Amino acid sequence: TQAPMDFVSRVSINNSETQGEISMNHILTYKHYRFYQARYDSDGLGTTFSVSYDPWGIGITYTGYALLLLSIIGFFFQKRTHFRTLLQSPLLKTAALALLFTLSLTSVSAANTTPPTIDYRLAEQYCNLYVYYNNRVCPLQTLANDFTTKLYGKNTYKGLTAQQVLCGWIFFYDDWAAEPCIKIKGKDIQVVLGIKGKYAALNDYVSHGKYKLQQSLQEGNKNARLADEKFQLISMLCTGTMLRLYPVTTNGNLHWYYGTEPLPTDISTEDWQFITGAMEYVALCIMQGDNYNAWEALAKMRLWQQTKAGTDCLPSPTRFRAEVLYNNLNFTRPLAMACATIGLILFFVCCLLLAQGKQLNQWIYFTLMGLMAALWLFLTTTLILRWIASGHVPLSNGHETMQFLAWVSALLTLIITATQYRKPSLIASLALPFGYLLCGMTLMVSMMSGANPQVSNLMPVLQSPLLTIHVAIIMIAYCLLAFVMLNGLTAIILHIINKIRNSNTSVDDTIARLQVISHILLYPAIFCLTIGIFIGAVWANISWGRYWGWDPKEVWALITMLVYAALLHTNSLRFLRKPLAFHIYSVLAFLFVLFTYFGVNFLLGGMHSYA
Repeated sequence: TQAPMDFVSRVSINNSETQGEISMNHILTYKHYRFYQARYDSDGLGTTFSVSYDPWGIGITYTGYALLLLSIIGFFFQKRTHFRTLLQSPLLKTAALALLFTLSLTSVSAANTTPPTIDYRLAEQYCNLYVYYNNRVCPLQTLANDFTTKLYGKNTYKGLTAQQVLCGWIFFYDDWAAEPCIKIKGKDIQVVLGIKGKYAALNDYVSHGKYKLQQSLQEGNKNARLADEKFQLISMLCTGTMLRLYPVTTNGNLHWYYGTEPLPTDISTEDWQFITGAMEYVALCIMQGDNYNAWEALAKMRLWQQTKAGTDCLPSPTRFRAEVLYNNLNFTRPLAMACATIGLILFFVCCLLLAQGKQLNQWIYFTLMGLMAALWLFLTTTLILRWIASGHVPLSNGHETMQFLAWVSALLTLIITATQYRKPSLIASLALPFGYLLCGMTLMVSMMSGANPQVSNLMPVLQSPLLTIHVAIIMIAYCLLAFVMLNGLTAIILHIINKIRNSNTSVDDTIARLQVISHILLYPAIFCLTIGIFIGAVWANISWGRYWGWDPKEVWALITMLVYAALLHTNSLRFLRKPLAFHIYSVLAFLFVLFTYFGVNFLLGGMHSYA
């Protein structure tokens, strides 16, 4: 395929004196020269290496990393540190915070009528077929989900499942071509298509044989390109070029064909008749309302796929079922909206209560804890299913890391609230709104089309266990820094409310306690960020032959670490001793986290743009 899991070069050095293999994440070393696989020629006859010669530098650098790690670990065992002083602060309950620190490290509108389609059970049977899609073999249901989401913005339409939408376009094309189900961005393109509102029908694209978007495309209009992409997507589906359902082996190589594609000349007559006639027979049965024979034909077609492709080239039954179940559990949008709404309301309620010296009602507290536990279990299930379906730990792109960040946020929230279940304290009361807000915001980001790629094979460079460790530690750091930012935001709001009300009740004590909490969380957050950076450097050295390349993501991760490190040096930076100044700085510092994670991808690019 065009997305190989790996590529290997077999080489000899000095007339076969030394032989070896070079691949991504597998280096060949010869007399302090290190050869790394960079790329290969499309014909498979040539290869390109990157070569480094640094006999002392790597050892010295790795020694520095090891010493830094030992220093970080040893820091928490020293008795006379600012961190120990903070834990013993009379403003806090020492035992609860100590437990917190220990555990935190481990861790639309619809019309009254619907266009015609087939019964949802038959649609599920149809989408139970294998298809070659996105450079891998997967359930046809996955393609249906992506197709519907791309077209309409959601994976359902007027109560119809994604499978029914896909089958509707295939078997009832004329009816669906008149259905306004294509989401169009940009008022200008909506005017060009002559539609009122956000949704267009396929028929709106053409008028008197003329393609309406032609001029806008020539002018380079971005919204026109997006609208045209959806038009082409429907064309690919309805002409069959998207449906690579037929595995054929010729000359020892397996290739997946679509029904109207020219087939190999050496294919058997039986296979040729099956490929050209199977789907036509299914369509005929559906037109005649004969669902039983259509069901039987689809079952035979799936069996034929299994026979022709072989078990080695198909996902295992467990992996197949996991992907189907994962697609069915795609409730990111409602979860994100619910969490963000609960978190926002709860955040302002808690701020008002804190300004009055009160706490959240215990029954509300325990109910929200239960909902958070249910959310965490759901996120755990979806992460496990995606892990099984993809065959790798789901931490390889923006969508997956946002899902993992939501999972970490929910876990930390449960840990904090569980330590205070008998009598909710300041820490626990704020943990709930913070947890819901973080889960809601991260899930919202993960559901965005640009950050929601399909399950796919990993590129060779990402097939390293260091990737999982690197991303997981960085995400834990970002989650803790988000809690620090929300602490600061709470303190600022409390200060503003107190000023507006001109209240005699002082909130200075509460703001000071929030500073102590933030200061304690900063130690594991900054240490995790530092460890994540140098683990990433080790991974880069193994994969690309250099541990630091001044890539924009690397640089901004370092900048973020240095910005936050200032908060640990209040002895030198005395203005940060003031609680309110500390909180304002922590809120502004989080902008560096946001730019490192999002801004670099959208504005600066680089090798980390996939993340």
